[in-house]
Amino acid sequence: MADAEELNEKLMADLRGVSVATLTTVLFKRGFRNQFLHDVGPLDPGGRRMAGPAFTVRTIPAREDKAVPAVLSDRKYPGRAAIEACPAGHVLVFDCRQDARSASGGDILMTRLMVRGVEGCVTDGGMRDCGEIEEMDFPVYQVQPAPPISLLHHLAVDMQMPIACGGAPVYPGDIMVGDDEGVVAIPADIAVEVAADAIETTAYEDFAAEQVRHGAELFSVYPQTDLSRQKFERWRREKGR
Repeated sequence: MADAEELNEKLMADLRGVSVATLTTVLFKRGFRNQFLHDVGPLDPGGRRMAGPAFTVRTIPAREDKAVPAVLSDRKYPGRAAIEACPAGHVLVFDCRQDARSASGGDILMTRLMVRGVEGCVTDGGMRDCGEIEEMDFPVYQVQPAPPISLLHHLAVDMQMPIACGGAPVYPGDIMVGDDEGVVAIPADIAVEVAADAIETTAYEDFAAEQVRHGAELFSVYPQTDLSRQKFERWRREKGR
């Protein structure tokens, strides 16, 4: 029998194999309407996909007496402590209040995360050193480049608390999935069933797309009908899916 680690690895592999678009549809069918992170996209479109549990950091607007350069040397400062605390396989998620005027991080911090085996990084702010980060084999999602230092506008105050990112609620441990279109946060307790449903949905949509390319009338295959389901099952056996 597979252990928890093997099951977790399979889940993440399954989620990397389906699109964020499909995952949002599957979540919608379960009543979740607000799990897509708006205006957050890949720094490197075409890079590898991302899936991992969220490790969260919350920021507030910087105040001049607190957001001083010395704080970056404080091992307890959440904005830097999280770089060492985020576990391998997880996704570091910054709540920057959808403010991309200054950076959530740069190439040195992202390199440290990559070397430690972290899965990726997401912010509803921006990153500096984007050219260098783009060359890394490390998924990073942002709103836009943000060269100015973080402390101009952001002071990190908490780790591993519920946050908002891109207007979506993100709880520690939620599964963050990213592809070329963006990022979705899947509640951890339904991630397995969402992944299974998304795999089934993807297979059917591949079938429907093929049928439409071959001239099928839209409503005969999409949404699914009893007849199209029967055709799909035959198609699936033939394709080995």
